[in-house]
Amino acid sequence: MATASDAVTTGAANKEKSATNVRVVVRCRPLNKDEIARQNQKAIIVDESRGTVDISGSGASKHGDRQQRTFTFDTVFGPDCKQVDVYNLTARPIVNAVLEGYNGTIFAYGQTGTGKTYTMEGVRDNPETCGIIPNSFAHIFGHIAKAQEDIKFLVRVSYLEIYNEEVVDLLSNKPTKLELRE
Repeated sequence: MATASDAVTTGAANKEKSATNVRVVVRCRPLNKDEIARQNQKAIIVDESRGTVDISGSGASKHGDRQQRTFTFDTVFGPDCKQVDVYNLTARPIVNAVLEGYNGTIFAYGQTGTGKTYTMEGVRDNPETCGIIPNSFAHIFGHIAKAQEDIKFLVRVSYLEIYNEEVVDLLSNKPTKLELRE
């Protein structure tokens, strides 16, 4: 069973990390309680320093051994990573660019149960487990609180869910499907 969370982060004007506008970041979650109870084995090897995830295949190759595939990403987080590290290395540079006037997007993608909600929202009552969204809000409003009194800010946020090709505004009082246009 693969346990990789396909959390993908992209951001505009990410000057702190590289000159590219899009970065792909993967966070691999640990085995959950049910997987441990079933004695499932990890199917991935994460090398954070190289930015790679090795996935052990269940099928055999023509030589009779198990297939293994390696995927390379801009940044990779292993199962033991901390929420603050994910925020600082992925979202903080995007939020800093937004505070400088650039647009930024943080996009989480993956199968059900891979850790997207935990990565994005976390557990708000515990500062160590706050996710990207509450950390971003604290960062943005902390910056505004420290700004000079004559500077005005306009903060706009979208929180959308895309599921089965349907888009829902999660901040709406009455979440309805949004129209897709090309």
